[in-house]
Amino acid sequence: MSDVRETGFKQRTRVADARERLLDVDALDRTERVPLSVADGRTLAEPIDAARNVPHYPRAAMDGWAVRAEDTFGASDRSPAVLRPAESVGPNAAVRVHTGSELPDGADSVVMVEQTDEIAGELEVFDAVAEGENVAPVGEDVENDQRLYDPGHQLRPSDLGLLKATGIDTVEAVSHPEVAVVPTGEELVQADPEPGEVIETNRFTVSRLAERWGANVKRRNIVTDDHEALRVAVERDLTRDVVVTTGGSSVGERDLIPEVVEELGEVFVHGVALKPGHPVALGRVEDTTVVMLPGYPVAAIVNAVQFLRPLIKHLGRMPRNPIPTREAELTRKIRSEPGVRTFVRVKLEGSDDELDATPTRASGSGVLSSVALADGWVVVEESREGIPKGETVTVEDWEYNA
Repeated sequence: MSDVRETGFKQRTRVADARERLLDVDALDRTERVPLSVADGRTLAEPIDAARNVPHYPRAAMDGWAVRAEDTFGASDRSPAVLRPAESVGPNAAVRVHTGSELPDGADSVVMVEQTDEIAGELEVFDAVAEGENVAPVGEDVENDQRLYDPGHQLRPSDLGLLKATGIDTVEAVSHPEVAVVPTGEELVQADPEPGEVIETNRFTVSRLAERWGANVKRRNIVTDDHEALRVAVERDLTRDVVVTTGGSSVGERDLIPEVVEELGEVFVHGVALKPGHPVALGRVEDTTVVMLPGYPVAAIVNAVQFLRPLIKHLGRMPRNPIPTREAELTRKIRSEPGVRTFVRVKLEGSDDELDATPTRASGSGVLSSVALADGWVVVEESREGIPKGETVTVEDWEYNA
């Protein structure tokens, strides 16, 4: 790695190139058996076939009367078929059934209750039915041994209901990536900051995002800006899939974490062409990926979304769903640097059909309220030099997407 204290990030890696290098790692091959009660959102590691028919018995699909279809042939409003209510189905005998009831022996169809009338102990049927009409046969929904899902499918609540119905209570799922979040900085405190001290928030924010994205997270205590302490902190979590550090990733005298990671393994990206948060660094020590986020809260969040989220999804073999977006008209000009991907926080006003987007703050990666009180951000691509007032922009709802 070149001496970044001398280069000062003169060479910044493009976001797409940095992400490509970050994801150049094998997805996890660890799996685990999990009950359906906690399987929502999990990625299947093996194919699943139905364990039984659904339904497993012929059932009435309507409220009405179970009959032999031949006993209703020719029935009409003017000339109803006359049957007798009975305890079992036989010639000209019908049995009352409800939706989901087992079809009685001898019956092959169901007449809807709306097409019948009981008069003086007799059942008049005003509409003929065909054999099998209004009846759900065995396996109509799902057949035994039918392939339901292939490996890689991410389970949804509706899937869990189907699996339960087919007799499956557990699934083999890809293990969640194991992530350690390590805040660094001698100025950080947990409460009651003195002048020069800062409340540490990145561990809480980044760890909760990582959990939302599908990781198991270990939150570590604050590590001071000391070379040996940082080395010990990184080495402690090399059994995990990802170590995320916050702070100390730039080029100042106290920005030591890239140097530590380089000594232990490799830093393959240091400095990315995005704003806020260009001092992000990416590396690998043994089999553990290290994501070194900037310490400023907004910069940490932007880089976590751009790099940590896709890494967790990749490792856990989870689909990286597109971030939800809304269209809005920009109320003020946005300035940006050509060649740099810029994330501008905006507040939305108006109706869904006519939204206005107002930047909350064009700069200031340490101003956490600018993102926490925003409704999303506008991404200005590297090829543009700002966006003029009045242009329709796409606002990413990044925080509400797993």
